[in-house]
Amino acid sequence: MFGYATDETVEAMPLTLLLAHKLNARLHKLRRDGTLPWVRPDSKSQVTIEYTFDGGACLPRRVHTVVLSTQHNPEITMERLRRELMEKVVKFVIPADIMDENTIFHLNPCGSFITGGPMGDAGLTGRKIIVDTYGGWGAHGGGAFSGKDPTKVDRSAAYAARWVAKSLVKAKVCRRCLVQVSYAIGVAKPLSVMVFSFGTSALEEHELLQIVNDNFDLRPGKIIKELNLKRPMYQVTAENGHFGHEEFPWERPKPLRITPELLKKSKGRPKAAYESGAIAH
Repeated sequence: MFGYATDETVEAMPLTLLLAHKLNARLHKLRRDGTLPWVRPDSKSQVTIEYTFDGGACLPRRVHTVVLSTQHNPEITMERLRRELMEKVVKFVIPADIMDENTIFHLNPCGSFITGGPMGDAGLTGRKIIVDTYGGWGAHGGGAFSGKDPTKVDRSAAYAARWVAKSLVKAKVCRRCLVQVSYAIGVAKPLSVMVFSFGTSALEEHELLQIVNDNFDLRPGKIIKELNLKRPMYQVTAENGHFGHEEFPWERPKPLRITPELLKKSKGRPKAAYESGAIAH
Protein backbone atom coordinates (compact mmCIF):
# COMPACT_ATOMS: atom_id res chain seq x y z
CA MET A 1 0.00 0.00 0.00
CA PHE A 2 1.15 3.52 -0.78
CA GLY A 3 0.60 7.02 0.54
CA TYR A 4 1.64 10.24 -1.18
CA ALA A 5 1.79 13.93 -0.34
CA THR A 6 3.16 17.04 -2.03
CA ASP A 7 3.47 20.64 -0.89
CA GLU A 8 2.17 22.08 -4.18
CA THR A 9 -1.28 22.63 -2.58
CA VAL A 10 -2.58 23.37 0.91
CA GLU A 11 -4.29 19.98 0.87
CA ALA A 12 -0.93 18.31 0.09
CA MET A 13 -2.51 16.83 -3.03
CA PRO A 14 -1.45 17.04 -6.68
CA LEU A 15 -2.96 20.15 -8.25
CA THR A 16 -4.00 18.24 -11.37
CA LEU A 17 -6.26 15.92 -9.39
CA LEU A 18 -7.44 18.60 -6.97
CA LEU A 19 -8.71 20.81 -9.80
CA ALA A 20 -10.34 17.86 -11.57
CA HIS A 21 -12.23 17.01 -8.38
CA LYS A 22 -13.22 20.64 -7.87
CA LEU A 23 -14.61 20.88 -11.41
CA ASN A 24 -16.89 17.90 -10.76
CA ALA A 25 -17.85 19.19 -7.31
CA ARG A 26 -18.74 22.63 -8.69
CA LEU A 27 -20.71 21.14 -11.57
CA HIS A 28 -22.82 18.99 -9.30
CA LYS A 29 -23.36 21.77 -6.77
CA LEU A 30 -24.87 23.86 -9.57
CA ARG A 31 -26.98 20.89 -10.65
CA ARG A 32 -28.35 20.39 -7.16
CA ASP A 33 -29.06 24.04 -6.39
CA GLY A 34 -30.82 24.58 -9.73
CA THR A 35 -28.30 27.01 -11.24
CA LEU A 36 -27.67 24.58 -14.10
CA PRO A 37 -30.93 22.60 -14.27
CA TRP A 38 -29.96 20.93 -17.54
CA VAL A 39 -27.02 19.05 -15.98
CA ARG A 40 -27.43 15.33 -15.28
CA PRO A 41 -25.37 13.29 -12.77
CA ASP A 42 -22.67 11.71 -14.96
CA SER A 43 -19.58 13.84 -15.60
CA LYS A 44 -15.88 13.49 -16.32
CA SER A 45 -12.99 15.90 -15.83
CA GLN A 46 -9.27 16.04 -16.46
CA VAL A 47 -6.72 18.81 -15.95
CA THR A 48 -3.26 18.81 -17.53
CA ILE A 49 -0.72 21.13 -15.92
CA GLU A 50 2.81 22.06 -16.94
CA TYR A 51 5.23 21.66 -14.05
CA THR A 52 8.84 22.41 -13.32
CA PHE A 53 10.86 20.55 -10.71
CA ASP A 54 12.62 22.32 -7.87
CA GLY A 55 14.87 19.47 -6.91
CA GLY A 56 12.23 16.78 -6.60
CA ALA A 57 9.42 19.14 -5.58
CA CYS A 58 6.61 19.87 -8.04
CA LEU A 59 5.94 23.48 -9.05
CA PRO A 60 2.77 24.01 -11.11
CA ARG A 61 3.36 26.64 -13.81
CA ARG A 62 0.30 26.80 -16.05
CA VAL A 63 -2.81 24.87 -17.01
CA HIS A 64 -2.20 23.24 -20.36
CA THR A 65 -5.58 21.58 -20.98
CA VAL A 66 -8.96 21.32 -19.26
CA VAL A 67 -11.39 18.54 -20.19
CA LEU A 68 -14.93 18.61 -18.81
CA SER A 69 -17.84 16.56 -20.05
CA THR A 70 -21.27 16.38 -18.47
CA GLN A 71 -24.41 14.42 -19.10
CA HIS A 72 -27.25 16.79 -19.94
CA ASN A 73 -30.89 17.17 -20.82
CA PRO A 74 -31.63 16.79 -24.56
CA GLU A 75 -33.03 20.32 -24.85
CA ILE A 76 -29.76 22.18 -24.15
CA THR A 77 -27.76 23.41 -27.14
CA MET A 78 -24.02 22.73 -27.33
CA GLU A 79 -23.34 26.45 -27.64
CA ARG A 80 -25.14 27.26 -24.40
CA LEU A 81 -23.75 24.19 -22.62
CA ARG A 82 -20.15 25.08 -23.42
CA ARG A 83 -20.66 28.74 -22.57
CA GLU A 84 -22.17 27.98 -19.17
CA LEU A 85 -19.56 25.32 -18.37
CA MET A 86 -16.82 27.83 -19.10
CA GLU A 87 -18.34 30.79 -17.26
CA LYS A 88 -19.90 29.06 -14.26
CA VAL A 89 -17.65 26.06 -13.70
CA VAL A 90 -14.20 26.33 -15.31
CA LYS A 91 -13.53 30.02 -14.60
CA PHE A 92 -14.88 29.62 -11.06
CA VAL A 93 -12.57 26.69 -10.25
CA ILE A 94 -9.35 27.26 -12.20
CA PRO A 95 -7.29 30.22 -10.92
CA ALA A 96 -6.97 32.85 -13.63
CA ASP A 97 -3.25 33.31 -13.00
CA ILE A 98 -2.42 29.78 -14.15
CA MET A 99 -4.51 29.96 -17.34
CA ASP A 100 -3.40 31.86 -20.42
CA GLU A 101 -4.30 32.39 -24.07
CA ASN A 102 -2.75 29.04 -24.97
CA THR A 103 -4.76 26.98 -22.47
CA ILE A 104 -6.86 24.41 -24.31
CA PHE A 105 -10.47 23.69 -23.30
CA HIS A 106 -12.39 20.58 -24.33
CA LEU A 107 -15.96 21.03 -23.08
CA ASN A 108 -18.17 18.09 -24.06
CA PRO A 109 -15.78 17.48 -26.98
CA CYS A 110 -17.85 14.53 -28.23
CA GLY A 111 -20.97 16.68 -28.38
CA SER A 112 -24.21 15.21 -27.10
CA PHE A 113 -23.98 13.27 -23.81
CA ILE A 114 -27.57 12.40 -22.92
CA THR A 115 -27.32 8.76 -21.80
CA GLY A 116 -24.89 8.27 -18.91
CA GLY A 117 -24.07 6.14 -15.90
CA PRO A 118 -24.71 2.38 -16.04
CA MET A 119 -27.15 2.92 -18.93
CA GLY A 120 -24.35 4.34 -21.05
CA ASP A 121 -21.43 2.04 -20.18
CA ALA A 122 -21.14 -1.70 -19.73
CA GLY A 123 -18.71 -3.09 -17.17
CA LEU A 124 -18.77 -0.36 -14.54
CA THR A 125 -17.25 -1.65 -11.29
CA GLY A 126 -16.97 1.47 -9.14
CA ARG A 127 -13.29 0.74 -8.54
CA LYS A 128 -11.78 3.97 -9.80
CA ILE A 129 -8.59 3.37 -7.83
CA ILE A 130 -6.49 6.12 -9.41
CA VAL A 131 -9.06 8.91 -9.22
CA ASP A 132 -9.81 7.72 -5.66
CA THR A 133 -6.17 8.32 -4.72
CA TYR A 134 -3.65 10.65 -6.41
CA GLY A 135 -4.62 10.83 -10.06
CA GLY A 136 -1.60 8.91 -11.30
CA TRP A 137 0.96 10.59 -9.05
CA GLY A 138 2.76 8.61 -6.37
CA ALA A 139 1.91 4.92 -6.65
CA HIS A 140 -0.92 2.46 -6.04
CA GLY A 141 -0.75 -1.06 -4.68
CA GLY A 142 -3.70 -2.19 -6.81
CA GLY A 143 -6.32 -2.83 -4.13
CA ALA A 144 -9.61 -0.96 -4.26
CA PHE A 145 -10.98 0.75 -1.13
CA SER A 146 -14.75 0.70 -1.52
CA GLY A 147 -16.58 -2.38 -0.31
CA LYS A 148 -13.88 -3.27 2.23
CA ASP A 149 -14.04 -2.82 5.98
CA PRO A 150 -11.01 -1.32 7.75
CA THR A 151 -9.61 -4.70 8.79
CA LYS A 152 -8.52 -4.98 5.14
CA VAL A 153 -5.14 -3.28 4.80
CA ASP A 154 -5.94 -2.44 1.19
CA ARG A 155 -8.03 0.30 2.75
CA SER A 156 -6.76 1.03 6.27
CA ALA A 157 -3.04 0.88 5.48
CA ALA A 158 -3.46 3.07 2.40
CA TYR A 159 -5.17 5.65 4.63
CA ALA A 160 -2.38 5.33 7.19
CA ALA A 161 0.33 5.69 4.54
CA ARG A 162 -1.31 8.91 3.35
CA TRP A 163 -1.46 10.08 6.99
CA VAL A 164 2.27 9.44 7.37
CA ALA A 165 3.20 11.13 4.10
CA LYS A 166 1.06 14.20 4.77
CA SER A 167 2.36 14.50 8.33
CA LEU A 168 5.95 14.54 7.06
CA VAL A 169 5.21 17.15 4.40
CA LYS A 170 3.22 19.39 6.73
CA ALA A 171 6.04 19.19 9.29
CA LYS A 172 8.32 20.48 6.50
CA VAL A 173 10.58 17.48 6.90
CA CYS A 174 10.26 17.03 3.14
CA ARG A 175 8.33 18.74 0.35
CA ARG A 176 7.15 15.59 -1.37
CA CYS A 177 6.82 12.09 0.04
CA LEU A 178 5.91 8.55 -0.97
CA VAL A 179 5.33 5.96 1.75
CA GLN A 180 5.10 2.23 1.01
CA VAL A 181 3.89 -0.36 3.53
CA SER A 182 3.58 -4.11 2.98
CA TYR A 183 1.89 -6.81 5.06
CA ALA A 184 1.33 -10.56 5.27
CA ILE A 185 -1.97 -12.13 6.35
CA GLY A 186 -1.78 -13.08 10.02
CA VAL A 187 1.30 -10.94 10.70
CA ALA A 188 0.47 -7.73 12.57
CA LYS A 189 3.68 -5.78 12.03
CA PRO A 190 4.39 -4.50 8.53
CA LEU A 191 6.86 -6.60 6.59
CA SER A 192 8.46 -3.43 5.27
CA VAL A 193 8.09 0.34 5.42
CA MET A 194 9.71 2.59 2.82
CA VAL A 195 9.87 6.39 2.82
CA PHE A 196 11.00 8.20 -0.35
CA SER A 197 11.35 11.99 -0.42
CA PHE A 198 12.22 12.47 -4.12
CA GLY A 199 15.30 14.34 -2.94
CA THR A 200 13.23 17.06 -1.23
CA SER A 201 14.53 16.41 2.28
CA ALA A 202 17.86 17.20 3.91
CA LEU A 203 17.45 13.90 5.77
CA GLU A 204 18.49 10.51 4.48
CA GLU A 205 15.77 7.95 3.82
CA HIS A 206 16.75 5.91 6.89
CA GLU A 207 16.42 9.06 9.03
CA LEU A 208 12.94 9.72 7.66
CA LEU A 209 12.09 6.10 8.45
CA GLN A 210 13.30 6.64 12.01
CA ILE A 211 10.85 9.55 12.37
CA VAL A 212 8.05 7.35 11.04
CA ASN A 213 8.89 4.49 13.40
CA ASP A 214 9.08 6.90 16.36
CA ASN A 215 5.65 8.39 15.65
CA PHE A 216 3.42 5.81 13.96
CA ASP A 217 2.30 2.28 14.83
CA LEU A 218 1.34 0.76 11.49
CA ARG A 219 -0.16 -2.48 12.78
CA PRO A 220 -3.71 -2.74 11.37
CA GLY A 221 -5.40 -2.83 14.78
CA LYS A 222 -3.59 0.31 15.89
CA ILE A 223 -4.39 2.08 12.61
CA ILE A 224 -8.09 1.32 13.08
CA LYS A 225 -7.99 2.60 16.66
CA GLU A 226 -5.95 5.77 16.04
CA LEU A 227 -7.93 6.81 12.96
CA ASN A 228 -11.26 5.62 14.39
CA LEU A 229 -11.95 3.70 11.19
CA LYS A 230 -14.95 1.77 12.52
CA ARG A 231 -16.96 4.99 12.66
CA PRO A 232 -19.50 5.25 9.80
CA MET A 233 -18.00 7.92 7.53
CA TYR A 234 -17.31 6.31 4.17
CA GLN A 235 -20.36 7.32 2.13
CA VAL A 236 -18.84 10.66 1.17
CA THR A 237 -15.79 8.92 -0.35
CA ALA A 238 -18.03 7.97 -3.29
CA GLU A 239 -17.50 11.52 -4.57
CA ASN A 240 -14.21 13.30 -5.22
CA GLY A 241 -11.81 10.76 -3.79
CA HIS A 242 -10.60 9.49 -0.43
CA PHE A 243 -7.85 12.06 0.14
CA GLY A 244 -7.55 15.82 0.41
CA HIS A 245 -10.69 16.35 2.52
CA GLU A 246 -10.10 17.61 6.05
CA GLU A 247 -13.11 15.81 7.52
CA PHE A 248 -11.26 12.49 7.26
CA PRO A 249 -9.02 11.64 10.24
CA TRP A 250 -6.15 10.46 8.03
CA GLU A 251 -6.07 13.97 6.53
CA ARG A 252 -5.22 15.60 9.86
CA PRO A 253 -1.43 15.71 10.17
CA LYS A 254 -0.01 14.17 13.30
CA PRO A 255 2.34 16.39 15.36
CA LEU A 256 5.69 14.66 15.08
CA ARG A 257 8.24 14.01 17.78
CA ILE A 258 11.63 14.54 16.16
CA THR A 259 14.98 14.29 17.90
CA PRO A 260 16.89 17.59 18.16
CA GLU A 261 19.62 16.24 15.90
CA LEU A 262 17.24 15.27 13.11
CA LEU A 263 15.20 18.44 13.55
CA LYS A 264 18.31 20.58 13.08
CA LYS A 265 19.45 18.56 10.09
CA SER A 266 15.98 18.72 8.48
CA LYS A 267 16.29 22.51 8.20
CA GLY A 268 19.28 22.17 5.88
CA ARG A 269 19.33 22.28 2.12
CA PRO A 270 17.90 19.15 0.45
CA LYS A 271 19.84 17.26 -2.16
CA ALA A 272 18.28 17.72 -5.61
CA ALA A 273 16.98 14.47 -7.05
CA TYR A 274 16.18 15.75 -10.54
CA GLU A 275 17.36 18.40 -12.93
CA SER A 276 14.88 21.23 -13.42
CA GLY A 277 12.79 20.91 -16.55
CA ALA A 278 9.25 21.34 -17.79
CA ILE A 279 6.92 18.36 -17.75
CA ALA A 280 3.22 17.88 -18.32
CA HIS A 281 1.15 15.49 -16.24
